[in-house]
Amino acid sequence: MNTVILKFGGSSVADNIKLNVVAEKVISLKKEAKNVVVVVSAQGKTTNQLIKEAQELSAIPEEREMDMLLATGEQITAAKLSILLNRKGYPAISLTGWQAGIKTNTIHTSAKIEQIYTKRIEEELKKEKIVVVAGFQGLDEKQDITTLGRGGSDTTAVAMQVALKADKCYIFSDVDGIYSADPNMITMAKRLDEISFDEMQEIADSGAKVLHNRCIQMGKKFDCDIIAKSTFSVLNQGGTKICQQIESSEVKSIVKNENLVMITIETEEVYAIYQTLLQNNILVEAFEKKEEKIQFRIKKSERNKVTELLDSLYPDCVMKQEDLEKISIVGFGIVQDNKVLNQIIEILRKDNVGIVDINLTQSKIEILVSKVENQTIEKLHEKLIH
Repeated sequence: MNTVILKFGGSSVADNIKLNVVAEKVISLKKEAKNVVVVVSAQGKTTNQLIKEAQELSAIPEEREMDMLLATGEQITAAKLSILLNRKGYPAISLTGWQAGIKTNTIHTSAKIEQIYTKRIEEELKKEKIVVVAGFQGLDEKQDITTLGRGGSDTTAVAMQVALKADKCYIFSDVDGIYSADPNMITMAKRLDEISFDEMQEIADSGAKVLHNRCIQMGKKFDCDIIAKSTFSVLNQGGTKICQQIESSEVKSIVKNENLVMITIETEEVYAIYQTLLQNNILVEAFEKKEEKIQFRIKKSERNKVTELLDSLYPDCVMKQEDLEKISIVGFGIVQDNKVLNQIIEILRKDNVGIVDINLTQSKIEILVSKVENQTIEKLHEKLIH
């Protein structure tokens, strides 16, 4: 191999012991590839802790300042790993996102990469150094630090793969690939050898914390396979390859998402409210008008931001909130088989799960419910995945 991209998630670099495991993995791949670029996340729960500390100072901190704060986590990891690699006799250099040439748009906390100027990285690779890049971050046209959204280091890695025309891109975590359900929730969950970009996109968009959704979009656009693996397993064993369309009509994965809030507002300001949400970079699901009310769904993490924003701009509007859950059954072409949906409805009926809404796409059956227990997800998994 000429060039390989390695990305290590927060659980993989959580402490100095795990950093040593990561360093050995990097060194083993350096022996196989001429050029190695490593993208790292913040250690462990660092990002969560920084968010908590910021919210102790302000319920809704300014997004620009949050980017300034959160970008430090990945920089710490990059520097530590470089220190360790150098000590082990493998020359390495750490780079921030902007030192690595990552230019983004100006949307704070969820910026998109517009260009990567690879000159600095290529110069360091020519010196036979391992380049360790702080993921999740870049610089906009105002020279302000931006971040790519939670999980954005995945997107940094795939963007590096595209920009450097790398042979392979590995996304390492504490889970050995993509599973048919959350293995922490469903004991019978199975690891998938391969999954298509479209199916993987549906899984990510459904709320599964597996891969950043934009890294999947990028992989599909530029036809760059992504390999999801465990940091702590043998390199040539296990893992899941995310690639172009796989022609098999079967259920691949079941995702339970507890992170949803339904907002209902009594108002006639339909367009104004929708535009307000868009202008503040708040993406909503299922925005619709029902008589004198509008309804839409948001992530729970957006609740405070949306509530304060709408209360300040539309104080006369009556707003109600309801926590919801979503079950997503993912598999290319499954909506063409009525048997699958019938089996799902039958299990939910027997378990007295109240269905709020059902939506279908080419690769997903999405069912909105008020509450669903994990044992019901296990029954769905046992019935639908073989």
